Amino acid sequence: MGFDQVRTTHHFLLFNDGGAIDVGVKESADTKTRDAIRSHLPHMAMMFGEGNFEAPMLVHDSKNEPGTKLMTERKGVIRYQYVETANGGRVNIVTSGPDALAAVHTFLKFQIAGHETGDPTTVRTR
Repeated sequence: MGFDQVRTTHHFLLFNDGGAIDVGVKESADTKTRDAIRSHLPHMAMMFGEGNFEAPMLVHDSKNEPGTKLMTERKGVIRYQYVETANGGRVNIVTSGPDALAAVHTFLKFQIAGHETGDPTTVRTR
């Protein structure tokens, strides 16, 4: 990923129009890691938009993460937008397609479990 995961927090959020991947430093003074997050996440948003989910598969040592097959097939109706945050960055995932939305939620729930974030798996309004 280009940064030490031990020095960061990951959050995966489920929204009624998609979700979000939020990564930030644990210590606000850790500008090196923060900048690495800010460099990495825009690249991830671009790759996801192209239907390329190899990076999360490498992290989880997986060849077929739940949701990614359909997210690749429906990449034309899913938008990935990087936003800088105070401690790192966020990739907002937005879709209006019901099957794409279900796939995004499946993917994010898998990330919540895999990263053991404790994030809620209930869908909220953005």
